[in-house]
Amino acid sequence: MQKDTVYRTFKRIPSIETDRLILRKLKVADFEDMYEYSKSDEVTKYLLWRSHPDEQYTRDYLKYIQSRYRAGDFFDWALEHKESGKMIGTCGFAKLDYDNNSAEIGYVINPAFWHKGYASEAVKKVIDFGFHTLNLHRIEARYIVGNEFSRKVMEKCGMIFEGIHRSSLMVKDSFVSVGYCAITADDYISNYL
Repeated sequence: MQKDTVYRTFKRIPSIETDRLILRKLKVADFEDMYEYSKSDEVTKYLLWRSHPDEQYTRDYLKYIQSRYRAGDFFDWALEHKESGKMIGTCGFAKLDYDNNSAEIGYVINPAFWHKGYASEAVKKVIDFGFHTLNLHRIEARYIVGNEFSRKVMEKCGMIFEGIHRSSLMVKDSFVSVGYCAITADDYISNYL
């Protein structure tokens, strides 16, 4: 995975389709849909960021993201629900490790769409993109212990649970334990091809 190739790819982030979703570039016009879920403490309980205080905050965040897309250093897709046209969450690479040819995947879904398979549908497509387009060696995901639904998404997508780092991350003024799951290119080839 070459940094310049990744930046070129994400400057014009490609749209990807699944059966029920379109993974596409986030737009400022998504602010109402994003605010609908990002204002919820229930949604952000197990995330690294705090709930958005108002729609203007969400709009400003999405404006900032446009500059990150232009630079090619933002690796997240909006999840557009095909049937309704609603943006129901995001999924993508939270960080890329160029030295070790690996990435961390992250996702968030509007609670109105929880427990319907949308997260795993998106994650599977992003994993596929990571191995086929970016030629990654390893993709990992982490979750704050207590968020077992997120771990189930990871495992449903072929990731293997690797363990828990106890009290390892400061999130919103307190230490939390973090679970790790991962899939390698070899795992992916043997299980999905």
